[in-house]
This record gives sequence, C-alpha cells and structure tokens, in this order.
Amino acid sequence: MTITIIGSPQCALHNMDPDHPEQPARMHSINDQIMSSGLELVVRFADAKPAHFDELVLAHDKDFVQNIFDKAPTQVGERVWIDDDTIMMESTLDAALHAAGSGIVAVDMVVANETQSAFCLVRPPGHHAERARSSGFCLFNNVALAALHALEHRGFERVAIIDFDVHHGNGTEDIFKDDARVMFCSSFQHPFYPFSGDSPTRDGILNVPIPAGTKGLEYREMVNHWWQALDAFSPQLMFISAGFDAHAEDSLGHLRLVEADYIWLTENIKALAQKHCNGHIVSMLEGGYSLNALSRSAVAHIKALIG
Repeated sequence: MTITIIGSPQCALHNMDPDHPEQPARMHSINDQIMSSGLELVVRFADAKPAHFDELVLAHDKDFVQNIFDKAPTQVGERVWIDDDTIMMESTLDAALHAAGSGIVAVDMVVANETQSAFCLVRPPGHHAERARSSGFCLFNNVALAALHALEHRGFERVAIIDFDVHHGNGTEDIFKDDARVMFCSSFQHPFYPFSGDSPTRDGILNVPIPAGTKGLEYREMVNHWWQALDAFSPQLMFISAGFDAHAEDSLGHLRLVEADYIWLTENIKALAQKHCNGHIVSMLEGGYSLNALSRSAVAHIKALIG
C-alpha cells in the first residue's frame, strides 16, 4: 500500500512553553523513529499547504475564524491564551493553518490516486476544536476540515472518522452532530477531559467511554461493534484521528494500550477501507505526549497502514 507522510516545518515552530506537553519534540520524535526504523525508504513525503479562510469556514463559524486571525500575535515573545491549556504565540497561526491544510492536501492526493493513504504528521492537533471554540491544545479541527473538503468539494457522500485518542473528540462531534453523511466513532477515557461524550446523540455517532486502567483486550471488546456499524455505513473515505495518549506509558491519560492495540485498530480500519474505499485512508495525528511511546506507536500505525 502506498502511503504519504504529509507535514510542514512550520508546525514545529509553534512552541507554547518548554514544559508544555504539546511541544515540537512530538513531531521530532516521530520523525526520528521513522528514520531509525527505515520507513523513510518505503514511504513518500509531501508538504502541507496552509488552509485558506474560505476552507476553514467549511467547519468553523466565520466570526470565530476571524477572531483567531485577529488575536494571533505578531511580535516575538507575545502570548495570547485561548484557554487554560492553549496558547497562541507568533508562529501559532501559521502552524495551525498548515496543520489544517495537511488533510486537504491528503484528500486531494487520494482523489488523484497519487497515494492510497496518508498520515498527516502535524501539530497543533485539532479534535477538541468545535465549530465556534478552540480548546485543549487545538485551534482548528484538522480532521473535520479534511472530511468536509471531501464531502463538499470532492464528490463524496459518506465518510467515516475513527478517533482513538484518550480524550473524547468533542470538537469533531460538535461539528458533525447533525450531519448524517459522517459516521463518527470515538473511544476515550471517561470521566476525563473534556468530560463529554457519555450521553447518546444521533445514530452514526458511536461514542465508547472507557474506564481508567482498561487494558488492550478489554478495550478491543468495548469497541469491537464499530466494525459492523462501519461496514453497514459503507464509507467512501475513512479518516482517523490518531491520538496515541491512551498508551500505558502516557502520563496524560490512564488507559493501558500498547503498540499492538494500535496495530489492531489500524488493521481493522484498513480492512474496511479496502472493502469500501479502495484502501483510501487519511490519518491525522492528534495526542500522544510520552515521546518514546508516541514515536513507537505512530510508526507501528504507519507500518500497519502500509501492510
């Protein structure tokens, strides 16, 4: 399977604080693991392009987007707090635009048959960004923008998003809560930030709250119903919000997954993509804050996408 890793050096310039868990070293550690594993010899690389204002408003309220642009610092050392966890500095807007644009590039490459699947190695992450609110390290919702680009501009009628980050993808759910073209599957530790997702919403949103301490085999049983539901939905393109902070070594969560569980998830998604989508998958990096566990898990995920 051909896979393209899409990224941008601009995404590494966003640096909220040396001690902040969502730091440039996350990208560097994955890139280092790609090199040391030899993956750079078998994958392709492509550059992200910054998302434009009219692309951002596919997923976000126009006034909200304008407010982010207006707030963005321009002076070195200037800081603007979006919430208790999310800070904008002079390089943040450019990084966020490239992260948001990476999924659009990925969709266009898949549609043009330039690649079978893509992994967007970008930051800041996106799945906590709601239609009119940034939060949880996220400014714009990268995976939602990519999915809406596919639906609105590339002729797709049904897409699926699978989110296995340790935190609920509240932003993605907010954006697609009334959009039956999207099946959204999210597993997450609960109760835990952002303290949402445990109440039923609409058919096609399959939330799975997971108790702290859950290990891989128990986790697999809890999400195993996803595959039948996704098969019945028959998506034409599959997206992944690939957060690796449910790993047992990650100090920001309390689930006990390991690389083998991420391989299992990826292989199940890939099997459905081969059945319904010509193998087309767009995967987007979300969380993951223990650098060693993050880099190993991301490379295991990429290898499973390759097959």
